[in-house]
Amino acid sequence: MHILTLQTFKYSQIPPPNMEKVTLPKLTLRYEGIFDWDGLYAAIVDWAKMNSYKWVEKSFKHKVPSPEGAEEEIEWILETKATEYLKYSINLTVHTWNMMDVDVDVNGKKKKLTSTKLYIILEPTLSYDWQNRFQGSKLLKKLSYWYFNLSGGVNHWETLYYRTCNLHAMMKKYFDMQSKTHHYKKYLGEN
Repeated sequence: MHILTLQTFKYSQIPPPNMEKVTLPKLTLRYEGIFDWDGLYAAIVDWAKMNSYKWVEKSFKHKVPSPEGAEEEIEWILETKATEYLKYSINLTVHTWNMMDVDVDVNGKKKKLTSTKLYIILEPTLSYDWQNRFQGSKLLKKLSYWYFNLSGGVNHWETLYYRTCNLHAMMKKYFDMQSKTHHYKKYLGEN
């Protein structure tokens, strides 16, 4: 089962000078079945390293298991400094239900996999002036607005959004929910 949610977003909008960050449209992924939890974890961390993102686990909640299985809520943050003025963040919220470890026979060997219902939300955020250089007076805020436009600001929205789509596509590939290629790779200039 797969659900992709895209909200409308106007790239022509330019933020007002007092805006500190912009949250772009969220992407969601739902999955129910058996998969390698450690493999998904490693795939996300590898994606973060390959794209120069710092990976942080913000919170982890493991609720007492019921007979159907455990429930977990995890929040991961992927961050990178795009410029000295702009910072990209992707907030991943993972919620699992009925999570149970199962032993599966793979090529004659037993492998521990996870059976669960999974819901992942990817929320990209573009932060302005993350070093607080333009804080204080109205003049500095206007300079911040000018610097945003000078640094190609709106193009950063697209780059961050397509990076998030790239991560989303990688997870869908991991769950075998889509074809082996996706149309965002050409935009990002990747192989």
